[in-house]
Amino acid sequence: MVASGANRARRSSKRPRSPRALYETTRSRTCSRASISQASTRLLPWAGRPLACPTMEGLHDIRARFPAVDGRWARFDGPAGTQVVDAAIEAAADWQRSGNNANSHGSFAAAEACDALVEATSATMGRLLGADPGGMVFGPSTTANMMALTRAIGRGLGPGDEVVCTTLDHDSNVSPWLLLAEDTGCMVHIAEFDPSTGRLSVDAVLDLVGPDTQWVAVTGSSNAVGTIPDVAAIVAGAHAGGARVVVDGVHLTPHRAVDVSKLGCDVYTTSSYKWYGPHAGIMWVEPGLLDDLDAYNVRPAPDRGPGRLQYGTPSWEGLAGIEAAARFLLDVGLDRIAASEAVRFDRLLSGLHDLAGVRVVGPQDAADRAPTLMFEVAGVAPLTVADALAERRVAVWDGHNYAVEAMGPLGLDAKAGAVRAGVSVYTTDEDVDRLLAAVADVVAGAAG
Repeated sequence: MVASGANRARRSSKRPRSPRALYETTRSRTCSRASISQASTRLLPWAGRPLACPTMEGLHDIRARFPAVDGRWARFDGPAGTQVVDAAIEAAADWQRSGNNANSHGSFAAAEACDALVEATSATMGRLLGADPGGMVFGPSTTANMMALTRAIGRGLGPGDEVVCTTLDHDSNVSPWLLLAEDTGCMVHIAEFDPSTGRLSVDAVLDLVGPDTQWVAVTGSSNAVGTIPDVAAIVAGAHAGGARVVVDGVHLTPHRAVDVSKLGCDVYTTSSYKWYGPHAGIMWVEPGLLDDLDAYNVRPAPDRGPGRLQYGTPSWEGLAGIEAAARFLLDVGLDRIAASEAVRFDRLLSGLHDLAGVRVVGPQDAADRAPTLMFEVAGVAPLTVADALAERRVAVWDGHNYAVEAMGPLGLDAKAGAVRAGVSVYTTDEDVDRLLAAVADVVAGAAG
């Protein structure tokens, strides 16, 4: 159910877990931290190895780290997926050549290397997110991870329980909750952002949090217009009301330094293919909560830890790429990345403002937002604009970009949406000028 009405009486949200000890394989084992660390040193030579990072002010030479970014295209499609950094490509390839492509918890060296890889990747992700490495869940995507999480949460919810979502979120942080409501009878309330500014206020969320609210789901940054809510304040207010909080950090992580320990959230999601790594989703779940969830999984699955929400054997080469991409962000520094991107984004935003017939959607300034925007060209469908830019080798997206709930408030067609452009670490001034020139051509064509 979806509503914004009265609160309901809280019900017990705990069900006993089915015992799994009967089904645990007798061969399963856990390597000691010492043996994993030794295996990491011996079998994962790239893990922990410092990366060669640019030193030039403004990261002008960073493009050399991206084999696919060769100047033929101006890439503004990063919000949907970035190009892959060399270290992540090499780490994945090294793993596949290593002979370690086995499975975990075995007696032989390749199996030990799998355990070492999980620990190394979890540790690096813990550094990147400022979070306990013991809560790192690895899956194919954030959408898949959220479906697994909400399915587990749903076993303890029913009529009378409430969830708060927002209109600013990507649908991976909305639809799983709506499906949960269909299955359990709980109520979903939707907090609305201000369409004139593209910003979601703390009060807009907390005004919907009541004594029956079990979960609040909020974005760390809009994947449509880039705005960044005050997540820490939302988390604090939700916790004060007795609710837990999921933060969708997919669009925030590539552009800002994140410290989950300061945000205080219970769950934080991100996707490595949005920050120069392989296609994968990483979901941090507070370890105590992780062990308490009544997760769906096969009978031999572990009863504690991240494996409770992971379905099947992970992509080992994917984990190797995730670790290398996360280390790339750490070694370059998110503050340096943000500063460099801000220069390109200011150039893009001001250039679009200067073009007659172009409307920037939502916020008109660059404050408190990731370097992502949406725009329209008067009289030209967004798909037509995107096609015209592609003919000029400028890559942008059109449509709703999975920010389904945001389209109506922004005055956009639910399907056609608008044109979206995002700045990434490898974006240059020349790229921005190519996009602006291409848009100017579209405007001229529409006028004449």
